Amino acid sequence: MTRLAPLLEEFFTERLIAQRHVSPHTVASYRDTFRLLLQFAHDTLGKTPCELDLADLDATVVGGFLAHLETERGAGIRTRNARLTAIRSLFQFASFRHPEHGSLIGRVLSIPPKRTDRAIVTFLTDAEIEAVLASPDRDTRIGRRDHTILAVAIQTGLRVSELVGLTCGDMKLGAGAHVRCQGKGRKERITPLSGATRDVVQDWLDERAGLTIDPLFTGPNGKRLGRDAIRRLVTRHVNTATPGCPSLADKQVTPHVLRHTCAMQLLQAGVDLAVIALWLGHEDVRTTQIYLHADLRLKERALARTAPRDAPTGRYRPPDTLLAFLEAL
Repeated sequence: MTRLAPLLEEFFTERLIAQRHVSPHTVASYRDTFRLLLQFAHDTLGKTPCELDLADLDATVVGGFLAHLETERGAGIRTRNARLTAIRSLFQFASFRHPEHGSLIGRVLSIPPKRTDRAIVTFLTDAEIEAVLASPDRDTRIGRRDHTILAVAIQTGLRVSELVGLTCGDMKLGAGAHVRCQGKGRKERITPLSGATRDVVQDWLDERAGLTIDPLFTGPNGKRLGRDAIRRLVTRHVNTATPGCPSLADKQVTPHVLRHTCAMQLLQAGVDLAVIALWLGHEDVRTTQIYLHADLRLKERALARTAPRDAPTGRYRPPDTLLAFLEAL
């Protein structure tokens, strides 16, 4: 057996799962990366994955794999960088286990991530929020469920993974109503619920009639809704709301746009960026600064406080009252 096979096994079982205790989503992402990489190396070198050695995955092969992702598989730059992060993590682990390959490992680790364009975040206006929330048919059970999902997503700013992971017991609707969730990076946080959202959730819980450990949002088969189901229902209700609110046609609304909408509502209400970062579960407040760039009204208020170009320079001094009296005669 080559060095690569036991190295990969140790990387997943010891480094990722036992030592770092990463989430199942991270394990799945890294797994898919190496499945693609090994298949690419097989097609390029003619060796089966079991025959590949660590030396076969040099900087040339890794660089070719990253180019293959973009040109042939149609992956975006962010996906390409995420795959590179997984590969770099493996080679950093290999640097301790196989220092004799230090030169090869160093060349792979020197492959840089690509820079990406940062577009201004998309969010919904108050009129668009009302149109989307009014879209589900609340005379049906699925419509009431969808309305609850949209209301919770817009008011709390939960990620779609956090939304689908909610259980009935995560909703605390007594005094100080809030929702509890485990977010990205295994960080647990609580987010307060407004009175209107609390009432919507209470009605749904009464209808759902589930145990505290049961999923909050389920499909017709009684199983937990997945991410794709949430994306589809958001798209469906946005399409339904578009004829009555034409501005929605110019926006690509996803569950993450609902998260952006929550953040922008907080920012426009004057909430401090640090509080918004805590609300959204951001690790660094600098991540939250993207909303400053998207808030045109904030920039317009700043512009209104600046002096016009044709304004006279210098400090204003009121006229002398005696001279003003004489000039008025």
